Amino acid sequence: MKLAVENVEEKVAMRDAYVDTLIELAEKDERVIAIDADLMLAMGIKRFAEQFPERAINCGVQEANMYGVSAGLSVMGFIPFAHTFACFASRRACDQIFMSCAYAGLNVKVIGSDPGITATINGGTHMPFEDMGIMRVIPTMTVIEPTDSVMIRDIICQTASVYGMHYIRLVRRFATKIYEDGSTFTIGKAVTLRDGKDATIIACGFCVAEAITAAKILQGKGFSVGVLDMFTIKPVDKEAIIAAAESTGAIVTAENHNIINGLGSAVAEVLGENCPVPLERVGVRDEFGQVGPLNFLKEHYGLDAATIVARVEKAISRKKRQDKTG
Repeated sequence: MKLAVENVEEKVAMRDAYVDTLIELAEKDERVIAIDADLMLAMGIKRFAEQFPERAINCGVQEANMYGVSAGLSVMGFIPFAHTFACFASRRACDQIFMSCAYAGLNVKVIGSDPGITATINGGTHMPFEDMGIMRVIPTMTVIEPTDSVMIRDIICQTASVYGMHYIRLVRRFATKIYEDGSTFTIGKAVTLRDGKDATIIACGFCVAEAITAAKILQGKGFSVGVLDMFTIKPVDKEAIIAAAESTGAIVTAENHNIINGLGSAVAEVLGENCPVPLERVGVRDEFGQVGPLNFLKEHYGLDAATIVARVEKAISRKKRQDKTG
């Protein structure tokens, strides 16, 4: 794994990297199938369908049925990648994913796109702040939020080769480049982006780029702050969390999700059971979504670098008070 020299907007959209990888996999493995709920144009699956018409299934606006179809295909030995918007994959089709797929011990890759505020103009009804929480509590489900197009390529290849249930939370549009081409990752293991002494920011999704910016701002203020990319929300990297808590004594989580039952909750569980230290969580605070451009929504919900900076300063302040009283 190699970090990018500059954290700039990528030239390849995440959905294109996803579809390109599916096509490459399908060329090598006839078991790979792309399934969609009438979003082939939105996700770019049409390119896959043109090349593999017998292995591209549009189930229409029937998300629950789509995962039932995926379950049947898995039983037959196929590897279905079933995509819809994250709100529908998590809220609408939860029972089918739970019962027909996970409970049955099958091999279905659940792709949920436009998570959190990245739904932008699709608005509040399509803005899932709870999808990771729903998927976290499904037994055997691995929950992943790829950070950039380099990571999505590697993650899709890995999940295709590993039997089991995976939920991949995928931004459709352009992400910020974090990793150099050819980088590989270990599912369940965090990536250390920056080392620090005063606090550690643990982030996922687009909040990783915001965390890097925040760490640089804090450096200018005299603070040494580490950054971890916790792209696997389940199983979360307990060892990395405990090590960060022991070495820096203060943790801040940042996620494009409700702070309830998302990354922040997962980290809090580990800290509470193993190494209690001051913890501050950056995320949506028990609110519904709304229509708006991404930058407006980042600021409104406090998912930006400025909010992370403030939370880190608060966590460090709490740590200092704790040291004095301890």
